[in-house]
Formats: sequence, structure tokens, C-alpha cells
Amino acid sequence: MNTDLYGHCQLCPRDCGVDRTRGRMGVCGETAELRISHIGPHTGEEPSFSGTRGSGTIFFCGCSSHCFFCQNHQISTNHRGTVYSAEQFFREVKTLIESKVHNLNFVTPDHFWPHIKELCFRLREEEILIPKLFNSSGYQKEALIPEYADFMDIFLPDMKFADGALAKLCMNDENYPGIAMAAIRRMVRLKGFLDLWDPEGNQTARRGVLVRHLVLPGHVENSLKVLDLLYGEFGPGIPISVMSQFCPVPACSRMRLMTRGLLPEEYGRVLEHIDKLGFEKVYTQVLSEKTEYLPDFNDPDDPFPGHRKKA
Repeated sequence: MNTDLYGHCQLCPRDCGVDRTRGRMGVCGETAELRISHIGPHTGEEPSFSGTRGSGTIFFCGCSSHCFFCQNHQISTNHRGTVYSAEQFFREVKTLIESKVHNLNFVTPDHFWPHIKELCFRLREEEILIPKLFNSSGYQKEALIPEYADFMDIFLPDMKFADGALAKLCMNDENYPGIAMAAIRRMVRLKGFLDLWDPEGNQTARRGVLVRHLVLPGHVENSLKVLDLLYGEFGPGIPISVMSQFCPVPACSRMRLMTRGLLPEEYGRVLEHIDKLGFEKVYTQVLSEKTEYLPDFNDPDDPFPGHRKKA
């Protein structure tokens, strides 16, 4: 595998330039060793991806965004996972494909792109065809999107912040809104919107873009601005998933920020704005006191107990 991209790492907008091949950690918190927390079917993604047999999720450790409220903080910040060789990675992914999942879902993949690219090459060589999904923070370098698109069929980016000041507070980069919009714009240009839209999940998407947004407690105006940006750029046809699953994590208490869940009236305002703008393809979540959407990576073999299929 070509590890040159790890040698002076510029795989994310932080451009830290760290030589991860020498065991040094980049801004993402990872070296050039491939660290993964979980590989397995996931039935809790949007129906367009989970379908009836699950999405083949691969959760990578580390992240360059550093959002203090990260719902996957156990792996993005605490790096709870296992180091895989390239050969182990390939074998595990082949086993996952053999379980008949609808797609391969690479979650927070950009800082391990050389490993993923090599995997995709090997799958091509063996003529193993399955849709591949780039599931990301939206904090991607626009210049790398065409290379991702050579191997990925579906892009599932977040659009977290339209408010630069909020982005600065949450992830220490006020430039996130422009960076994310440029990346999403390129993704849409290369792949278009999702090719199939079946809210029941009887048919799963094979190509295209869907944008996610997590509504943050106390920051409804940010969500309204995100919706305005997406509508202004792409019109009502852009598929979106607007999530209510925010849950305070330990860092929220330490920072004394976002220490509560989302209020019904907050999520209601966002849903009203969606209707007002006329978005045509929208996934939403049921707002509940105890969300079933969040994983627990303390059990890497089964981090999604809330999504177990009923017998």
C-alpha cells in the first residue's frame, strides 16, 4: 500500500503535515496504523441505506473535526478500537459483504483514505461489486472529492454549521460553513442526488448524495440557516436527513455548553421551516427523552442495541 499520503498528512482541512508513518498522531488523533472500532451490519441508518438487511458500517477511530458534542466521542476522541493490518481489513470487509448488506458504509473515513483506497482497488480486482458510501462530517477538502468519487458511489456528508461563530466554538474552525458547502457542491456535481428514494427501505440507493444535519439545543437559528443554504444552492430536490438525536456527552458538562437535549419546540421550528421551504425528500427522527439512535462503543461487537431486529 502506498503510504505517502500519511508521510506529510494533508488529508483533511487542518493540513497538519504530521508524518504519521513514524507513529506520530495527526490532528485526527491517529497514526498511519489503521484503527477501527466496529465492522458490521447496521439497521439504524436512513432507510435508503439500511434497507432490509442493514448497511455494512465500518467505524474508523479518530476525527479531524473535534466537535466537543460528538455523539461518537468514544471512538472519535477516545479512540476506542483495534488496529487492523491491510490484509485483516480486506478479509473482514469481504465477510461483511458476504452477509448480504446493501452497501459498504465508511464512517469518518478521510484520515484513513489510503487504506480505504487500497481496499477498493482489491475489491475491483476481485470483481466484487457493492455500492460504497462515504459517510463524513462535511469537513472535507474539495480538491480530494473527485478522487473519493472514483471509488465511492454515495456521499453522506453532514452540514453541521452555517454559523461560523458556532463552528469556531464547537470545532475551532470558523471556516467550516464554506469548506463544507464547497465539498458538498462538488459531491453533488459528481454524483447527483440519490438515485432511489424509498422511505420504507424496500429499495436502497446505489448512487448520489444525501445531506445530514443534527439540530443542536439552543441553536435553532443555525439549523434554519443550514436549511436556507442548502435550499439556495440545490433547491427543494436535495435529499436531507434532519436529526433530533442530540444527547449531552461528558465534554458538554466540562464546557458547560449544550448540557440538555433538544426541546420539542426547537425541533418543531426546524420541521416547520423544512415544510415552508418545500424540501421534497426528507428523513426526520422521532424526538424522545431517551434516544435509540446513539451507539455505545463500550461493546464493539454490538454497539447498536436499540437497532436490533425484532425476531
